[in-house]
Amino acid sequence: MNRHPLRFLIAIAAVVVLAGCSQFVGDNRHNVPLNKELVARLAEIGSSPAQPMVIRVYKQSSELEVWKRTNSGQYALLKTFPICKWSGALGPKIREGDHQSPEGFYDVTPALMNPKSAYWLSFNVGFPNKFDQAWGRTGTNLMVHGDCRSVGCFAMTDEGIKEIYALARESFRGGNRSFQLQLLPFRMTDANLAQHAASPHAAFWGNLKQGTDAFDRTKQPPAWDVCEKKYVFNPPVGGLDPAGACPVTPSTVMANF
Repeated sequence: MNRHPLRFLIAIAAVVVLAGCSQFVGDNRHNVPLNKELVARLAEIGSSPAQPMVIRVYKQSSELEVWKRTNSGQYALLKTFPICKWSGALGPKIREGDHQSPEGFYDVTPALMNPKSAYWLSFNVGFPNKFDQAWGRTGTNLMVHGDCRSVGCFAMTDEGIKEIYALARESFRGGNRSFQLQLLPFRMTDANLAQHAASPHAAFWGNLKQGTDAFDRTKQPPAWDVCEKKYVFNPPVGGLDPAGACPVTPSTVMANF
């Protein structure tokens, strides 16, 4: 018989806690291979896991699209994932604590990937970017993650984020330094813009449409920069002053607002 039952229970509890910690440390969720269905779909569109990718998010329809570069050199839609939840209303994030999910063009690098997220897996969208900073917008830890809960983020199902994270991981392993993330209020059609013409964000959305139109037309992610406090797409030079004058060339796509 154990003469010190309290010590025995404490010892058992310690073992359980340590086992839990060991299990977390050894967690390999971020290295789970792509499933067979995704690999087959990649082959179907003429792509592979190592090819570059683009993600497009549409708030209004709660959809996240993954596009992959194909053997033709153009990008094709690989898969559309349902978004469980995003927070706030249509429109950009303005300040820390406004519970808004951001909108704009972002570049996600390996440094923004979070394999040990409390929300299964996640990646930071890169807010605030150069455009956001030009407008003095603030916010931190804006993510695409699992767990189907959101306060300013884009929450996916755990199954969805597993696939999205694995696609990003394999693209980085293929030597790609980033992927473009287009966070959009809705599908950027003329009809949708006309429907929201009275919104205070109408000019901003018209600026975003310049970039989405470039992608739709060429099936290539447009390079983006910021000048005159607006996005400029496929500029002739990079490193623009976000408050300075925009370069004007026939190949540069800008919105006038």
